[in-house]
Amino acid sequence: MSGTLNNASLKTGRSFDLGKMNLRQLWIAYLTYPTILLYFALVVVSVAAAAHFFAGWGATLVSIVAVILVYPLAWYLLHRYVLHGRLLYKMKWTSALWKRIHFDHHQDPHLLDVLFGSPATTLPTIAIITLPIGYLIGGWGAAATAFGTGVTITCIYEFFHCIQHLNYKPRAPWIQRMKARHVLHHFHDEDGNFGITSFLVDRIFGSYYRDAKARPRSPTVFNLGYDVKEANTYPWVMDLTGSPPRDRPDGARAPAGKTPDSARHAA
Repeated sequence: MSGTLNNASLKTGRSFDLGKMNLRQLWIAYLTYPTILLYFALVVVSVAAAAHFFAGWGATLVSIVAVILVYPLAWYLLHRYVLHGRLLYKMKWTSALWKRIHFDHHQDPHLLDVLFGSPATTLPTIAIITLPIGYLIGGWGAAATAFGTGVTITCIYEFFHCIQHLNYKPRAPWIQRMKARHVLHHFHDEDGNFGITSFLVDRIFGSYYRDAKARPRSPTVFNLGYDVKEANTYPWVMDLTGSPPRDRPDGARAPAGKTPDSARHAA
């Protein structure tokens, strides 16, 4: 497979399909993707602001560590209770938001355009979580450090999230395990393994599971509970999609009763 992206077969519709790409192609797509470039620019701006309003090395380091510790918990809570909640699609004015930030990703897990979060939602969320932490630690200098740390972690999360949907078997065992757990979240039972790079918070909250044998397959793993019955009651997401919600993404229809190999076996 070519290392470039000049290949129409790598796309499904207008989006790159990670299930058809190799690691080199992912690196090219990732490093040239507008959202990621925006994040990189904001990290540079944050570093400059942190230097201008320098809070001291102690406050700077504490703010970095604090965000590193808080970020997985914040992601878990948002992922489990907001993105997988059923409130947003039940209101017309938030239905498009829910569709974009998570429903589309579960309907077509390998599409790059819906895998990356929209900056319009990710950046305000990062700011709301990190700026108060940094400011309380060391004023505006530490706040800039905290925000930059949050954006940096988001870049790391996004890359590993891509790896988890890429047509590629990682060499490192710990990345193999990470990928296997996330694949279970998308292809076996969505009500577990909410982490991206770490599943420690899943273990703490009891939502972690190691393999497909640990629990039965969820009938809502691809539609998050927004099935045809729900769509008839709350039609706004379906109207935006232009078709009823699917119980499986295109190209992912395994034989009845079977789970994809990557989900069945934990590395």
